[in-house]
Amino acid sequence: MASDSFQLSCPGCGAINRVPEAKLADGPVCGKCRAALLNGAVINAGDGNFTRFIQKDSLPVVVDFWAPWCGPCRSFAPVYEAVAAAQPTRARFLKLDTQANPNTAAQFQIRSIPTLMVFHRGREVARLSGALPRPQFEQWLDQQLAGLR
Repeated sequence: MASDSFQLSCPGCGAINRVPEAKLADGPVCGKCRAALLNGAVINAGDGNFTRFIQKDSLPVVVDFWAPWCGPCRSFAPVYEAVAAAQPTRARFLKLDTQANPNTAAQFQIRSIPTLMVFHRGREVARLSGALPRPQFEQWLDQQLAGLR
């Protein structure tokens, strides 16, 4: 892969797409299904597609491990969604419901929720348990994403 292009998994069909770095902000779409690749929406991942995003995407992947019964998870969701919408080309933002996807939650030893993790090129680079207000979340994220491209 050329250093000036990125691999991105399609949130719609799962196809792997190559996007030149210069075109990341131009609203790239999947070559197979034409779905938007970087629209700022949080991607709901599951046991079936989680590994594909973590291992195949060139952009850093930020994951919110949560559960529907968790009050702090529900209160953090709008913060997470707002940051994802504000930074669509900086990282991929995924959510994984640990109750509905116990295999992935167990694989990453999720013991408390919400747990936030940052992955880059298939490996975990950061982990944080607990919900944060938006300014603190953005500060933590800036620290973790610095230099990952």
